Amino acid sequence: MPSATVKDYLASLPEARREAISAIRERVVANLPKGYEEGIQYGAIGYYVPHSVCPDGYHCDPKQPVPFLSLASKKSGMTINFFGIYVHAEAKKRFVSAWKKSGCKLDMGAACVRFKKLDDVPLDVVGAAVASLPVDEFLEHYEAIVPAKARKKRSYGKDS
Repeated sequence: MPSATVKDYLASLPEARREAISAIRERVVANLPKGYEEGIQYGAIGYYVPHSVCPDGYHCDPKQPVPFLSLASKKSGMTINFFGIYVHAEAKKRFVSAWKKSGCKLDMGAACVRFKKLDDVPLDVVGAAVASLPVDEFLEHYEAIVPAKARKKRSYGKDS
């Protein structure tokens, strides 16, 4: 049965994974710009733009809020799924460069960073990347990649 809360999700993890995910979570929360929310999304700890800010939701599933980042424990290891840098090419370049400069090996797909233990993750790099993407900037870049057929004129709470 999927976890209903972040606390339940963390409690369900083996100790080493709970410690790793908790440490990354603390860094994310400490650097999360105003406007994002934390909760369970797609079976993982998620950070997302709530419907109160973006009523249309995620274009792939409008019932879901727009995902920004998630932390997950999977059979093969743990992941940081960073949709925020997936939609923002310059933020992704900065993230990849900073990660590599940290000396930690980067095992990354389009936006999914895979790791086995906390020592594999430069927490300062994760925190800086999270802090660098305020909601309005993230949503501008997200909107640019939304397929034309799903695109609507959205204000995201800004004055028109």
